[in-house]
Amino acid sequence: MKVTYYGQSCFLIETSVVKILFDPFITPNELAKDIDINTIGADYILVSHGHSDHAADLITLARQTGATVVCSFEIAEWLGKKDINNCHPMNLGGQWNFDFGRVKMVFAAHSNSLPDGTYGGTAAGFILSFEGKTIYYAGDTALMQEMKLTGELYKLDAAFLPIGDNFTMGIDDAILAADFIKCRTIVGMHYDTFGYIKIDKKEALAKFENAGLDLKLIDIGRSIEL
Repeated sequence: MKVTYYGQSCFLIETSVVKILFDPFITPNELAKDIDINTIGADYILVSHGHSDHAADLITLARQTGATVVCSFEIAEWLGKKDINNCHPMNLGGQWNFDFGRVKMVFAAHSNSLPDGTYGGTAAGFILSFEGKTIYYAGDTALMQEMKLTGELYKLDAAFLPIGDNFTMGIDDAILAADFIKCRTIVGMHYDTFGYIKIDKKEALAKFENAGLDLKLIDIGRSIEL
């Protein structure tokens, strides 16, 4: 399973049968200026919420790729008004078996609106079960008790957690979240893009290592195998 990082919270997961893109925010991100979005393909685009730093390139990439957009009902309604109709609306606690595997939409403790101010429903995360692995993409969230339930219900192979603080969990709360969800392999996201969320990477890596966790901080444009 190949994971490519495009900055902020945008990742592309590729297997031999599917390409899944998360929270497409690339072109406005100065840190991702070397990424050519015209080269990005996707079969599915999963959107955790509608803030511009998660959805700025959503319409462009949905049209470019023809991907199915998996998102809240409210975001799907908004996209329909933009002539993006290949959507699969979901809501919290619901799950669906797609052709590549199962996706469950779970709660994220965060606000949610679209770039034009339209209400976007409740912010969310996703738990994906496919290719013999179970992955948790937390989206933008605070530390919350619900994560303990995730740890009880799922055996996670990896989790994508925000670590930038200010708008989401910071490093210390993300370490607690990793304990709640009982997952050792953590992919960091939602950091460094803006002044509010800049982190000390060495400190983050050291703190996670001291907690017995494997924190992966992927350079923008680079890929790793999970």
